Amino acid sequence: MDQWVQIREHVTGLAPRGDLRPFADRGAELLGEVEASAVPALCWGMAISAYPFFGKVAELTGRLTSIQGDCASKEVHRRMAETYGERETAYRAANRVIQSQADWGALERVGKGRRIIRRPPMNVSHDGLIAWLIEAALRYTGKAMSVATLESSAVLYPFSLDQPLAFVASKSPALELRADGSRAQNVAIGQLR
Repeated sequence: MDQWVQIREHVTGLAPRGDLRPFADRGAELLGEVEASAVPALCWGMAISAYPFFGKVAELTGRLTSIQGDCASKEVHRRMAETYGERETAYRAANRVIQSQADWGALERVGKGRRIIRRPPMNVSHDGLIAWLIEAALRYTGKAMSVATLESSAVLYPFSLDQPLAFVASKSPALELRADGSRAQNVAIGQLR
């Protein structure tokens, strides 16, 4: 766990918000269990949980690249301006988030950064990491999500979650599986923080 804290503080220069500390600590524990290729998933999960702006850019990028596999970066900026206004700081911050996504292997920037291309999804098969990523998506959205839509969630676009998600969620002490009236299953953050 100390290794993750050192990495996190070195990379961000910040300790996690108090409400995210237990979540970050569970991510730190996973660092010792997963392969080095899973580190981008841990970074992604923390980023979408801790920074709503990062999550919004990731969600828009996932949606815009879902059909054709690419889009113009100005489309992401246009949609971000609809939410955050046409501010130069928001434009630059969105560019930095897009670059982080490229650095973490989620997409490729071409044409001097004017187009972004979705890279093939990274396979995640570790049950604990899948549950942790589900929790990260729930923390980003702030509400329960349908199990059926989790795998295609735009905010998790860089990952292919190759385990039965309802089963993984049911085994996680941090997640709660719920049934609604239409026999659909929803997953929410449980009592464990």
